[in-house]
Amino acid sequence: MPPPAPEGPNPAPATGLPALGHASAHVEALARRGTERRYRRGTLIIQEGERGDTLYIVRSGRLRAFVADASGKELTLGLYGPGEYVGEMALDGGPRSASVEAAEPTVCAVVTREQLLAHIAAHPDFALELMARLIRRARLATDNARSVALIDVYGRLTRLLDQLADPPDAQGWRTLRERLTHQQIASHLACSREMVSRLLKDLETGGYVATRERRLVLLKPLPARW
Repeated sequence: MPPPAPEGPNPAPATGLPALGHASAHVEALARRGTERRYRRGTLIIQEGERGDTLYIVRSGRLRAFVADASGKELTLGLYGPGEYVGEMALDGGPRSASVEAAEPTVCAVVTREQLLAHIAAHPDFALELMARLIRRARLATDNARSVALIDVYGRLTRLLDQLADPPDAQGWRTLRERLTHQQIASHLACSREMVSRLLKDLETGGYVATRERRLVLLKPLPARW
């Protein structure tokens, strides 16, 4: 019996793959098969290079996926909130391609490979949803690699801020959804914290950004070059 359909329309894109949305009916049904676990902020949930056969569905809180080199320098690959999941890349039996930690107190439904395969067998259309998410992540990985290779740090910063900012309010201001430290921003951009601090200070001096309740606010469109 298929899981209940989510409220509201969910049209499929022209590719024939299902549209991506948080907490889809299939993800909710799959989460109910798993075991609920709670993680404190900073807890390392997945270690890059290790083998694993579990998938983590975020019920509340937020996870951060990242890679690190031998010196400890990190590159953030993504942040995942309620309804999203991580760990599916290792379900082929291969090593984990990235590390994952709890960015804040987080509750996850932990699903084994056997439980996932059982859900796909019962609901084959979920395979298309899983495929769509894997394709999206592959595209994001390609975009990130292109950004690091071809775009300067300022260009990467403006792109990140634009992606994380809410739509303009009545004053035309755009507030970042996440409270990010300069080090966390640097991890997203593959640069030093000092570089981020200098760029943000310059933008603040120029009247482009400000900090309100520990969140960055974009006061007006950022210049294309700095």
